[in-house]
Amino acid sequence: METLFIGKNLLFLTEVESTNTYAMGMLRNVNVMEGTVVYTDHQSRGKGQRGASWSSAVASNITASVILRPAFLESGESFFLSKISALALYDVLTDVLNSSQYDIKIKWPNDMLVDSRKIAGILIENTYNQQQIQYSVMGIGLNVNQADFGPLSGIATSLKLLTGQQHDRKEVLEKLCRYLEKWYLLLKSGNSAQIREAYLGKLKGINTVMTFQTPGNETFRAKMVDVNREGKLCLEMPDSTIRRFDIKELRFAQ
Repeated sequence: METLFIGKNLLFLTEVESTNTYAMGMLRNVNVMEGTVVYTDHQSRGKGQRGASWSSAVASNITASVILRPAFLESGESFFLSKISALALYDVLTDVLNSSQYDIKIKWPNDMLVDSRKIAGILIENTYNQQQIQYSVMGIGLNVNQADFGPLSGIATSLKLLTGQQHDRKEVLEKLCRYLEKWYLLLKSGNSAQIREAYLGKLKGINTVMTFQTPGNETFRAKMVDVNREGKLCLEMPDSTIRRFDIKELRFAQ
C-alpha cells in the first residue's frame, strides 16, 4: 500500500454484520491506529443513509470502513469528511473509467453516480469529545464486479457493467486509500476552500433548477446554489429566497 497511513493496517473479515459497526466496536475496546481499514467480502447487515440497508453481492464489491481521528475538526465541520470521501471516490472512478466517456457526478450529500446510476455510497459515523471530533468511521460501498442488481438494475451500476471487464478489488481499494489520504491531508492542512470548490464543481445539479420531494411527498422545483458548512443543501426558491435543507428533510424526485 503506497500510502503514509490510510490502509497501512488492513483488517479483512470474511463476513461481518457491518464494517462500520465492527470498526466502532474496535474503537471502544482497543487503541486503533489512524488509517486502519476494515473490509469484508460480505456484510450481513450493511448500513446506508437515512437508516436504509446497503446490499452488496458476496465477494464482488468493496465494502470497507476507514478509521480516522480528525481532532482538528470541530463538530460543525464534520461535513468536510463527507466531501473528501466523495472526492476520493470521484478520483477512483475517473482513474478507472475514461471520464470523457462517462458522466461521473457526486449526488448530494455523498452518493456517487455514473451516467445517473448509483455506483457508490458513503456512511460516516462520528464520535465527539466536547466540540471536537474524537474519531470518525467512514463506511464506503463501491460496486466493482457485481453484474446483477435485481430490482435495482435501473438505478445501480458497477465498474464491471460499465467496462465489461472484471476488476481487481484490491487494486481499486488501494486507489481509494491513496486518494482518500490525499484529500484528508489537504483538509488537515487547512485547504477547506479548495475542497469546497472541488466538491461543488462535481455536484450533480449545481446551479440548475431541479425537482425535489419532501418526506410528506410534496414536490417543488428550486435551483441548487450551494451546500453550506453543515452539509445542508441551499436552494433558491421561485420567490428568490434561499432555503436550507438537511438530508432528512429532502430528497430528489425521480
